[in-house]
Amino acid sequence: MRIRSEEMKDHQAVYQLNVEAFGHREDEAQLVERIRASQGFIPELSLVAEMNHQIVGHILLSKANVVDEDKEHEVIALAPIAVKPDFQKQGVGAQLILEGIRKTRELGYGAIFLIGHPSYYPKFGFVPARTFGFELKQFQVPDEVFMVCEIIEGYLKDWSGELRYPDSFFS
Repeated sequence: MRIRSEEMKDHQAVYQLNVEAFGHREDEAQLVERIRASQGFIPELSLVAEMNHQIVGHILLSKANVVDEDKEHEVIALAPIAVKPDFQKQGVGAQLILEGIRKTRELGYGAIFLIGHPSYYPKFGFVPARTFGFELKQFQVPDEVFMVCEIIEGYLKDWSGELRYPDSFFS
């Protein structure tokens, strides 16, 4: 398996992959389209997993902000991640997440936030974000699914606030 940055020629395959991976609904595929068209899009953080010249997985990490009174901190939001149904539970998603974390750190971002399954993401270093004093008001989700991973040691020290997803996350 090869993990690489998505290219323009991959867009249709990534769209179809997201439709298939999420039960033949287009919400996540359209989210990818909106993020790609936004200022929060970072081309190097739209990654695909390729096997035998076929795209079998995709992860998108993009810009978001944490707002604390009059201060804003730029962070990364992970959403969505998709794996073709025939390739799920084979480590494709895990490899995409690990490479996404590596590239995010390499680009100098210190934290990744997500809304995700509480028994899956902790193995990659994600912990409930509210334990660090972060809030999420745009979506009503249980504490255990709103998570953060500090990828540069000490990055989350001495600040907190409300995670705000950009407009591209809302249709």
